[in-house]
Amino acid sequence: MKIIIAGAGEVGFHLAKLLSYESQEITLIDLDKERLVYAETHLDIKVVKGDITSVSVLKESNISNADLFVSVTSSQTSNITSCVLAKQLGAERTIARISNTEFIAYKDEIGFEALGIDELISPESLAASEIELLLNQSVFNDTYAFEDGALTMLGLTLSADAKIIDKTVKVAAQLLADIHFIPIAIQRFGSHLTIVPRGDTVFKEGDRVVFMTSEGGDEELCKLTGRQKTQIKDIMILGGGQIGAITANELAKSDFNIKIVEQSKERAIDLADQLPDALVISGDGRNVELLDEENFSDMDAFISVTGNSETNIMSCLVAKSKGVKKTIALVENMDYFALSHSIGVDTLINKKLLAANSIFRYVRKGEVVAMTKLTNMEAELLEFVVKPTSKICDQYIKEIGFPRAAIIGGVIRNASGIIALGDFKIEPGDRVVVCCLPQAIKKVESLFF
Repeated sequence: MKIIIAGAGEVGFHLAKLLSYESQEITLIDLDKERLVYAETHLDIKVVKGDITSVSVLKESNISNADLFVSVTSSQTSNITSCVLAKQLGAERTIARISNTEFIAYKDEIGFEALGIDELISPESLAASEIELLLNQSVFNDTYAFEDGALTMLGLTLSADAKIIDKTVKVAAQLLADIHFIPIAIQRFGSHLTIVPRGDTVFKEGDRVVFMTSEGGDEELCKLTGRQKTQIKDIMILGGGQIGAITANELAKSDFNIKIVEQSKERAIDLADQLPDALVISGDGRNVELLDEENFSDMDAFISVTGNSETNIMSCLVAKSKGVKKTIALVENMDYFALSHSIGVDTLINKKLLAANSIFRYVRKGEVVAMTKLTNMEAELLEFVVKPTSKICDQYIKEIGFPRAAIIGGVIRNASGIIALGDFKIEPGDRVVVCCLPQAIKKVESLFF
């Protein structure tokens, strides 16, 4: 697959890095020579120096043969313009990074596809959505919703008091009369190895387990893992940038009590006008005395989304020490992201990774409508639409011959999520969510052609 990425900044470089691991043919365009030199020496890709809105530069990049053109610079205008040009010059599919989230809300009304833009992504909006989902599933460290929550991926670490410790998956399933969850990936404590569990796989203390759940599955998991489902109501957000503002606005609509701390007085005044349902505090969020004055320790959740990863991590650690139940930190440094289990913060989020996940589904074969990589695991979650011509169509799951390194997490049929086991028959139009390790991806894709 020939992919052209416009913009060698954080999002563009990270996306190029992930795609280069997949042996895709990548071309990276940017005006910054230093960025391109760094990318060329660290990745197996082609680089082109120039303006992404230049027709000659796009032609030099062989745009007419591009299967996918992704424009992810920090300039919304440049991204939109370059995608329009790329489409006119022959690119098969285009994706533009935008900062104005209104464009996504009114995408169909404006008709971006008619202009030549197939998809719009906003890393900031994706991060805000991730935060909202994490707060609604406060017990869990990782979440991802398919089809508005018909199926939800939930991740947690098993503590010593979990009822399923030292039990096989099959035995654990028998502890409840009816189950609405299935384990799809396990990472052993102290190991980087990802296991796709089977019936004889044994749960161990310290395991990081990812489950697929349908409605009610989260409550069942709480019972079996000894977790208490806590109510999140009072939330403090540190950082009034775009992610902080979007998050505060969306959470306020859901009747959360929001306090947002912003260091810039001018920005704080603007936020107060934009967010009438939130309390905006002008001050340095690194000042613990200020936070104490604002009843920091009484918060149910603390979210730190400033532009500094270290500030976000340290402030969340302070929040944890004060007894705050749920902490979420935005980090840009992927090295910090890899330490999420030992760092002491409940959840770390990374907008580069969220943006890459959103784009990645266009690289997969078959009709993939959603995709996410499991945090710090060598596994992907893919949502496929079953066509009448798919090899998997009209087959019982137990007869499909799924690779050992993959598992069906669930099926969405008529907007309802189903935890589908061996005797379930796949039908045309079903949306099948699959968890697979890298070595199984091609085999899984072939089943949905």
